[in-house]
Amino acid sequence: MAAAVLGRVLVYGGKGALGSTCVTQFKSKNWWVGSIDMRENDLADVNVIVPSNATWEEQENQILSQIKEVLKGEKLDGVICVAGGWAGGNAASKDYVKNSDLMWKQSVWSSVIASSIAAHHLKQGGFLTLTGAKPAIEGTPGMIGYGMAKAAVHQLTKSLANEGSGLPKDSLVATILPVTLDTPMNRKWMPDADTSTWTPLEFVAGLFFKWGQNQDRPSNGSLLQLITKNNQTELITV
Repeated sequence: MAAAVLGRVLVYGGKGALGSTCVTQFKSKNWWVGSIDMRENDLADVNVIVPSNATWEEQENQILSQIKEVLKGEKLDGVICVAGGWAGGNAASKDYVKNSDLMWKQSVWSSVIASSIAAHHLKQGGFLTLTGAKPAIEGTPGMIGYGMAKAAVHQLTKSLANEGSGLPKDSLVATILPVTLDTPMNRKWMPDADTSTWTPLEFVAGLFFKWGQNQDRPSNGSLLQLITKNNQTELITV
């Protein structure tokens, strides 16, 4: 006899390094997990594929349509958006606009669609988490497009936390602001870095799981810096 489903969560970016860790974490706790990404995550119960060449509006329409069909009226306990990427460049860079456009699509498009999913399918008291970045609290001259997109996610968080945002009653929206996550790609491209200051993916996934259990939740609208020193991570609210 199959174990009872203890909760339902959607992971936007569920095939990336952090997203895959979140899928694994929730699946190990007998949760139903849906993944939204451009590629399938074999561990997920359901995969919603993002049409890469679609417009922002087309992406939202197609994703919401697939989710409605999959859930069949069931509500979600959580929506986790960990989609994103990184690109550098200042205003004089030849790829300045190109990279800025890419960062906007990867971070802002995904975050806005995740909040639309939450508005339509999150249960009362559920949680939505987005992904910002600590550097975007201030200026980011060497990675302007990245900083701009992440700052927009920070502002989106504050708007969603206010009354009248369209999110269900008593729901939580909070955004993590990592410095550097301990991903395989970061280890590949920064082999000589001090990884004791990198935040483990398992810590972040565990944090989300606690929120799903209604444990140790931050205040609504929180921007949470993930500060890791000597392999110990602390949450510091902006």
